[in-house]
Amino acid sequence: MTTKTSTITKNGSLKANPENSVWQKAITANSQWDDKDEFLDVIYWSRQVFGIILGVVWGIIPLKGLIGLALFAAISCAIVYLYSVNFQSIDEEEYGGVWELMKEGFVASFAGFIVTWIVFYTGLHYESIIAEKAI
Repeated sequence: MTTKTSTITKNGSLKANPENSVWQKAITANSQWDDKDEFLDVIYWSRQVFGIILGVVWGIIPLKGLIGLALFAAISCAIVYLYSVNFQSIDEEEYGGVWELMKEGFVASFAGFIVTWIVFYTGLHYESIIAEKAI
């Protein structure tokens, strides 16, 4: 069980100290994760953000087809693994193994990536898509 320290502000309300926040632990190397769900939440939500960013980049480049899908999967899994094992130095066996970490939030992230990729690709390259179909 984690204990959170609080500070009393001038108006008398309690304010949590930032050193105990999940965000602070997420960006600090080798943080102590007392609650495993907090760490999995960090992986889940960072993967969602990362999926949308990659969708924007893939749409701008323009990348298409199986290469884009495979690159997304490889980069997404590599970043989660490197973040978990190298940056946070967690023991992946405590979380059910590498496979459990890799699939945490992957499907939702993939969905966000696909939608973002399609919207940006179509919006930026509509004329070239129509020109290809006319030929």
